[in-house]
This record gives sequence, C-alpha cells and structure tokens, in this order.
Amino acid sequence: MKKTIAIMLTALSFGMMAQTSTTNKEDEKFAMEAAKAGAKEIKLGQIAATQGSTEQVRQLGQMMVDQHTKAAAELQALADKKGIKLPSADMDDECKKCCADLSKKTGKDFDKAYTEMMVKDHKKVIAMFKTEKDSGKDADLKAWAASTLPTLEHHLKMSEDACKNNKM
Repeated sequence: MKKTIAIMLTALSFGMMAQTSTTNKEDEKFAMEAAKAGAKEIKLGQIAATQGSTEQVRQLGQMMVDQHTKAAAELQALADKKGIKLPSADMDDECKKCCADLSKKTGKDFDKAYTEMMVKDHKKVIAMFKTEKDSGKDADLKAWAASTLPTLEHHLKMSEDACKNNKM
C-alpha cells in the first residue's frame, strides 16, 4: 500500500512538473505585465466612464472596463493553472499617478488626455502580445495572447477614432 501511494505521489509530482515546465521566465514576465496593463486600463476606464465629456469617451471607458475585466479573469485562470502569481489588482505607483493626473482634467482636456493615453498604451500592449504570440514558449499563454490580440487592436482603433474626434 505504501509503495502504491509513493508511486502515485511521484507520478502526480511529475505531472505537476510537466504542467509548469513549459512556462519560462519570459512567459511569466508577459503574464505579469499583461495583468498590470489590464488593471491600469480598468482603472482609467472607470474614470473615463464617469468623467468623459462626450458619449464616445464614456463608452470607450466602459468598453475598456468590461473587456479588460473579462481578459483579466481569463489570464488569472490561466495563471492559476500554471502556478504564476500575478500582481494584485491594486494600483502601482505609475498607475496611481496616471489616475490622479487624469482625474484632475475636465472637459475636452480630459477626453484628449484619456484617448491619447489609450492609443499609446494599446500600441505598447499590442507589441507585447505579438511578441508572446510569436516567441512565447508556453502554448496556453501564446494561444491566449493570440486570441486577445483582435480585441486589443479593436481598442486601439476605437481609441484612435476618439482621439481624432477630440482634435476637432
């Protein structure tokens, strides 16, 4: 009986090792950065959904909240499966500063600042997701990055459109 239990525990531990062995430091870094970027988009989107001076900016903010919340849940489930500890949803210092700076703005100044930030942030995040899709070692993270890219590209397009409308 003891031998059977020992064999089962050994097999189980090898199974766990096989599950996490494909996730390397770069994949983990991607997951951490994606979580951090998503949390920032949620926080900024919440502000835009209430403070935007146009319906377009308020809707853009709410879309960011809704879709980045969904992506965050997917990433958290994947990270849990892989044994990756993602950063908490609490804002880091950079995010706190962005939110504080944005919150001080009103009207067209707010809309311009928010939409320009969304364009800049999404270009950076899209590049990061493309790198993971093309070069990541973990098949699950690569697949998640690839499946999330169209949504991020849509966010960029919507942000660019809103940015253009705010320059008039």
